[in-house]
Amino acid sequence: MLIDPAALSGGDAYQMMIACVIPRPIAWASTVDADGNVNLAPFSFFGGVTTRPMTVMVSVGRRAGVPKDTGANLLATKEAVVHIATRPLAEAMVATSTEAEPDVDEFELAGLTPVPSDVVRPPRVAEAAIAMETKLAHHMEVGDAPVDMFLLEVVRLHVDDAFVVDGLPDPAKLQAVGRLSGAHYCDTAAPFSVSRP
Repeated sequence: MLIDPAALSGGDAYQMMIACVIPRPIAWASTVDADGNVNLAPFSFFGGVTTRPMTVMVSVGRRAGVPKDTGANLLATKEAVVHIATRPLAEAMVATSTEAEPDVDEFELAGLTPVPSDVVRPPRVAEAAIAMETKLAHHMEVGDAPVDMFLLEVVRLHVDDAFVVDGLPDPAKLQAVGRLSGAHYCDTAAPFSVSRP
């Protein structure tokens, strides 16, 4: 199979990309709008950028050219909490991907408990093993659609002690959920090791 990405339709390019770039970690982001309405939604175009300062990247698509609630909220209030979804919370995480009006409370919708953050306004998911309180460091529009790419500086990191081994989150205990294509997901329950040269 030899593919010229420029020859694919937007939908076909998306399907091919999400089938090839796997597994993708999921940024389960809580934000608030200017009126204080809370939003919680997952995004799998997500990754680490640098450690000094600790920074993550989240790419948020648009619907018909209009920013999704998460993107609009980040632009308005410049804060988010990025959670790492675990296998026991996978169904709740997917439930928060629904296209809901801005005043719909996704915490309530998914049966999750909001708790106050230390530094930022958006609440944290109490049940999440890892939560990163972040502030917007940089925003740029990318691509023809475009999508909104956010660089978020981590200003507080919450890690549940139950998932820590030797001072770090243990991937097998964590069972962090990764996105595949379609309705498929995977987790880190069975990691393997390969020594670096």
